[in-house]
Amino acid sequence: MRALRLVFFSCVALLLLVGCGGETATESDKLNVVATTGQLHDTVSNIAGDAVVLTGLLGPGIDPHAYKPTQKARRALDAADVIFYNGLFLEAGMGEVLDQLAETGEKAAVVAVGDNLDAEQLLGWEGYDYDPHVWNDPLLWRDVVTQVRDTLVTADPDNADLYERNAAAYLAEIEATHDELTALYDSIPADKRVIITAHDAFGYLARTYGLDVKGLQGISTESKASANDVITLADFIVEREIPAIFVESSVSKDAVEAVQAAVQDRGFNVVIGGELLSDALGEEGSDGATYLGMLRYNAQTITDALKK
Repeated sequence: MRALRLVFFSCVALLLLVGCGGETATESDKLNVVATTGQLHDTVSNIAGDAVVLTGLLGPGIDPHAYKPTQKARRALDAADVIFYNGLFLEAGMGEVLDQLAETGEKAAVVAVGDNLDAEQLLGWEGYDYDPHVWNDPLLWRDVVTQVRDTLVTADPDNADLYERNAAAYLAEIEATHDELTALYDSIPADKRVIITAHDAFGYLARTYGLDVKGLQGISTESKASANDVITLADFIVEREIPAIFVESSVSKDAVEAVQAAVQDRGFNVVIGGELLSDALGEEGSDGATYLGMLRYNAQTITDALKK
């Protein structure tokens, strides 16, 4: 009898163990996806939901131009089935690692979404093939959404219907957000429609919404501004009577403050109009914590400062 009881309880214990491990087993069956930037991470999250295990590498305030993968990030990349990254030399410090992972052929997909965009829709820049800040044009980002959708459908056909439904809903949200942004930027007086920041991250935004943009350090945060760059930009601000310039969440504000001081030396007052989210999303729970939230936050910040 005692032996039977032991057998019975052993079976129960085994069933409980299997039951408790069921969630882990199911989780391990999901597609393992890594996205480098916050914009990509949020986009994949909107399309995939809980159907994948999703890891983002670059959190709020992290500069993708200068980021080099940590050991933890490298382990996440090695374990991934699918990797999405911006490309166009944005993740310069990760380029070699990402190229190696793509060349092995061991992943279901390693996708540089910017490199797959229509080259005729990309902005060029001196010293670079193309401007990598493509997310600042939500109309262009729609093609990134379709790339993510199609990649997930191919890698995980069992969830194809989910990915397609979610992508369609997300594309509709992007269209609605674009309409909101258009109304905001159109409200800025024509002679004040200039975005001045530390580095030139807003070219696509400027093209889409009819603004001018000037970045002190050029297209990459790795570039350095000279004293002559500061003087030239200060003269432009005074001549155009631009009311505000902007700092960025992932870039030191020192260069922008140097421009502000140079402008003040010329007898004109230009204010710091706010902190823009250029290369990274905002902190969790903030207005700019999502891709579309980031676009709306930047538009409101720019509009409020330049309409004064």
